[in-house]
Amino acid sequence: MSTKLDQLTSWLKERKITEVECLISDLTGIARGKISPTNKFLDEKGMRLPESVLLQTVTGDYVEDDIYYDLLDEADIDMFCRPDENAVFLVPWAIEPTAMVIHDSFDKQGNPIELSPRNILKNVLKLYADKGWKPIVAPEMEFYLTKRNSDPDFPLVAPVGRSGRQETGRQSFSIDAANEFDPLFEDMYDWCELQGLDLDTLIHEEGPAQMEINFRHGDALHLADQILVFKRTMREAALKHDVAATFMAKPITDQPGSAMHIHQSVVDIKTGKNLFSNADGSMSELFMQHIGGLQKTSLSCCRCSRQTSTRSAASCRTLRRRSTWSGAKRTVPWACACRRPTRPTAVWKTAWPVPTPTLTWCWRRACCAVTWAWLVTLSPAPRLKAVVMSVATCACR
Repeated sequence: MSTKLDQLTSWLKERKITEVECLISDLTGIARGKISPTNKFLDEKGMRLPESVLLQTVTGDYVEDDIYYDLLDEADIDMFCRPDENAVFLVPWAIEPTAMVIHDSFDKQGNPIELSPRNILKNVLKLYADKGWKPIVAPEMEFYLTKRNSDPDFPLVAPVGRSGRQETGRQSFSIDAANEFDPLFEDMYDWCELQGLDLDTLIHEEGPAQMEINFRHGDALHLADQILVFKRTMREAALKHDVAATFMAKPITDQPGSAMHIHQSVVDIKTGKNLFSNADGSMSELFMQHIGGLQKTSLSCCRCSRQTSTRSAASCRTLRRRSTWSGAKRTVPWACACRRPTRPTAVWKTAWPVPTPTLTWCWRRACCAVTWAWLVTLSPAPRLKAVVMSVATCACR
């Protein structure tokens, strides 16, 4: 522990960091925590937060009382949050040299907090590691750029780009439409490079000023952390250019909704072989079982419990309504993406984004037919599903 803290201390001092944003992710993907002077952060070696922050919704409300008191002590005791030295990122938009550090949550006996999305994901990844496997994922983040709007009673509209005009129609994959916001995306890419985020492709999606940023394939936990950071970075870059960025499921009534697609594969830790592929490049039995597990279990975790998601479901032309899969068709929940013959991946294409990437990957990874039953053995899982649904019911971001 001391060696890890020494590494973190050196990192902060080398960059002359004066403030540290101590973060955890709640169930809706909102960063919660404290902002501390660097010296205090290093002296205290972490922070304490009430467990109840994990059950907050995006509006600041809490889950239903029966679930709340079933999961938490009525005394609302503190959890102990310890920094992860592998989850440290710069805050390029801050005036003073600032870093954000993602923390893990523990009780006073040192046991991981069951409700923490990051701990849940770690549990599932350990189940894979025990089999000698490692999940590889690549998320695709969809979002809208909108004109800044201080009145929630008014609908969101597309912002004005470099041409001085708003988009009025749909410009799927348009290079010129994406270039309307070049200065914003230049700042975003510069900041993400400083933060070490594994960004890949920028795409203009179907809606007016609707964009998609793809991430490179990599470790599920590290990418979950990166998504938490990226959403903050994207919003800050937008604000710098006097527009807003929203990852809301359905921010504009008569326009396409936004989601988060996830490419998934599993490799052998020792050999690095993709377990979804046979030697001849065909789909392996494990790949078919993985698809079957997703079909059997995942849709139950994706009900339209939020108003914005319901609007998305009602108007989505390519809504994934049935538990089906395909090699190329876009209107199915799961697709096989074979960009290389020996590297098939499963792509989750749900129409509604699950609140936080750590929970998203936890549920989706646990749905593999070979391993989905392991989720049942995790003590918080049955209760956690109820919590996720309760939190989502209250969410309207």
